[in-house]
Amino acid sequence: MDIFQAVVLALLQGFTEFLPVSSSAHLILPSQLLGWPDQGLAFDVAVHVGTLVAVMAYFRRELVDMGTGCITAVAQRSINHDAQLGLAVIAGVIPAGIIGILCDDFIETHLRSLWVIAATTIGFGLLLWFAHHVGKRARRGEEQLDWRYGLLIGAAQAIALIPGTSRSGITITAALLLGFSATVSARFSFLLSVPLILAAGSLKTLQLMQSSMDVDWVFISLGAVVACVSAYLTIRWFLLLLERVGMLPFVVYRLSLGLFLVVFLTFSG
Repeated sequence: MDIFQAVVLALLQGFTEFLPVSSSAHLILPSQLLGWPDQGLAFDVAVHVGTLVAVMAYFRRELVDMGTGCITAVAQRSINHDAQLGLAVIAGVIPAGIIGILCDDFIETHLRSLWVIAATTIGFGLLLWFAHHVGKRARRGEEQLDWRYGLLIGAAQAIALIPGTSRSGITITAALLLGFSATVSARFSFLLSVPLILAAGSLKTLQLMQSSMDVDWVFISLGAVVACVSAYLTIRWFLLLLERVGMLPFVVYRLSLGLFLVVFLTFSG
């Protein structure tokens, strides 16, 4: 992998991690379509760290408030809004964690083909389109997000282990279908990503420490910085434009990408 490929892959990770278009699919596509080499475990760790830093930096105030809210709730034996939101985030991580542990090998072996990516890109794109229309009548605000809604959205998040689904896409879709506004759905999706990216990054870091591979620190540093900056700007841009443009541009993109893959696979195979 050369520097150009490293920059492109880091940008893809940063841009697509928090948009409803599937980062895992976009990171698979260069190797499948262009024959690029696998990015490797060390680079994978770097871009995950970059996106984690980005989302924690953007939502630093909310994360601090949730932490202090939980401490206050325990001390006062009374739930508050910040603690309730923190519990919703914790509950939302549980389903994906369980499914990830049980099914990771199966997913890696059987569900990373371009046909799977094409099908999930189109199918969950249509579901996002439906949720977008349902969400126009949304009445629930962030103050109503509790552990029960967090668990339901987390159950949907577990499906995102299949490439092409999109973690942010399926969690936003689930929240919209549950009656939350687009902004609340997106913000909760981003908060929900913090423990998940932290867990995935920690696991990959442990695997890297146990391996004997050489680490190119230039590529590692470059990947982390590019992924961090692009992810931070993506979160900021997405939340600013969400109320104005909604989900339709991402639905159109998903359907276009999925149809392109179907045509490509049909005529190349």
